[in-house]
Amino acid sequence: MSATQYNISSLQDVRARTHHLQPRTPAATFEAERLHRKQRLAATFRLFGRYGFDQGLAGHVTARDPEFPDRYWINPLAVHFSQIKVSDLQLVDHEGNILIGDRPINTAGFTIHSALHRARPDVVAAAHTHSTYGKAFSALGTELLPITQDSCAFYEDHAVFDPFSGVVLDDSEGDRLAETLGHRKGLILQNHGLLTAGPTVEAVAWWFLAMDNAAHTQLLAQAAGPLKPIAPDIARLTASQVGTAQGAYYSFQPLWDWIVALEPDLLD
Repeated sequence: MSATQYNISSLQDVRARTHHLQPRTPAATFEAERLHRKQRLAATFRLFGRYGFDQGLAGHVTARDPEFPDRYWINPLAVHFSQIKVSDLQLVDHEGNILIGDRPINTAGFTIHSALHRARPDVVAAAHTHSTYGKAFSALGTELLPITQDSCAFYEDHAVFDPFSGVVLDDSEGDRLAETLGHRKGLILQNHGLLTAGPTVEAVAWWFLAMDNAAHTQLLAQAAGPLKPIAPDIARLTASQVGTAQGAYYSFQPLWDWIVALEPDLLD
């Protein structure tokens, strides 16, 4: 068999096995869609716990409620990511009222996420943690460079939020953060960490993992020697191939299968 025949056969095989992968549509009822989002949110916390993203009281991921768009689900304060279950998630409105749940929430998390959800009606979920590589890279005060295929997912689709002005507790600071994010999927909070936002919990979770990985990779490459970034036109093309919300949604699926199999209690 020639190389050309082999490649065509392989491509046909891939298409045959992935023809069913279509963009996800919301569930038929608010209740079903709410459960879907909360289950993926709990799974995201478990995954982030496995990746070591939990840092004391810091870190929060939210999912907008499908029925009440001015409300979102968030993790309670002082519960380790690795222990969060669906039943632990709390419903909060944009005024900071806890509508479901009896524990406090991260005040900075409320300030950041309320501003993002207000400013971006298209955003269903947002994630921010104090991951080690994200914090280390944020100290550089620069954007990620397109030095690998994977890092191209964020090319021209993230920004740097600076300067660092302390814990984000003031509403005006949350609004400035949302304005800096704009239409993008990612934000580097200078001297602070990373943040991702997008149309599904799955995409946001994957983008956070991928962004932290890109930060880690660039730190390693810079320490080894001079960088050789990908040319802008190629980086832009690659971003259109690997940086889509649909691609991120499906990249999350193996992680979902893995964490649910290992820790089924997250669904409780």
